[in-house]
Amino acid sequence: MKLVTGNSNRALAQSVASYLELPLTDCTVKRFADKEVYVEVHENVRGEDVFILQSTSFPANDNLMELLILTDALRRSSARRITAVVPYFGYARQDRRATGRTPISAKLVANLIAEAGVNRVITLDLHASQIQGFFDIPTDNLYAAPIITRDILDNYKLENTMIVSPDVGGVARARAVAQRLGTDLAIVDKRRPKAGVSEVMNIIGDVSGQACILIDDIVDSGGTLVNAAEALLKAGAKEVSAYITHGVLSEGASERIGASKLKELVVTDSIEATPAQRATANIRHMGIAPLIGEAIARTASEQSVSSLFD
Repeated sequence: MKLVTGNSNRALAQSVASYLELPLTDCTVKRFADKEVYVEVHENVRGEDVFILQSTSFPANDNLMELLILTDALRRSSARRITAVVPYFGYARQDRRATGRTPISAKLVANLIAEAGVNRVITLDLHASQIQGFFDIPTDNLYAAPIITRDILDNYKLENTMIVSPDVGGVARARAVAQRLGTDLAIVDKRRPKAGVSEVMNIIGDVSGQACILIDDIVDSGGTLVNAAEALLKAGAKEVSAYITHGVLSEGASERIGASKLKELVVTDSIEATPAQRATANIRHMGIAPLIGEAIARTASEQSVSSLFD
């Protein structure tokens, strides 16, 4: 078995390698003068079961091209099987045609990955579970719920604690955590006038006197979380925290979170933290290397991956 990584999240790749007690495969992933991606693998991979760990986060196009070109290099070097481990699958938010004359970019990216020569995909908390069906190759969608649940148990008292979904679309995700913890569930009724802008309408459920914990998959601008936190506090919540799988946190988001009424925002390291995130007092990062590493180990030994979440 070989573990290869591009430049999207080397810290996570090193943590996964440490968990597996396996060195990262020696390879070069750099740029030509005109910024084209150049890849060279310096170890023999013929007949090997190779796992490429590469999130397609910002810069999404560069990191996606690294994944595709790494795949091509390994395929042409006679790797037996290539598994793309993509903790954060970019373009997942474009999974349907919400209006006319728009693309379904998630399907396009799935096609590119399969056509490049990937035999299997492992990813984490897809924005929409049906994206698994966009791939014509086996795809395992891992869930962060067990890690989030464990962290909540370690850091919060469950008495007077309520799990909250920041929108109707995320109810299933939030309910999974609430059921594991045995707590009640509330929902924020949100409307989005345009992409990147959210407006809180109503709170479904009694949050008065509760310590509310928002559960979501992606935080980008941070507007949804900030607005939801303000609405919950106005509705009588005593404090509001949030757990997010993918901390996209585009420009200005960390400052927005830092200035908000959120007690704490906890994000996994599926996307490498920026200096702005590390400098924000109420943003904390949570490691997913054991989950990713265990999924890789089970895939390599042909064991069940879904049993991780039973």
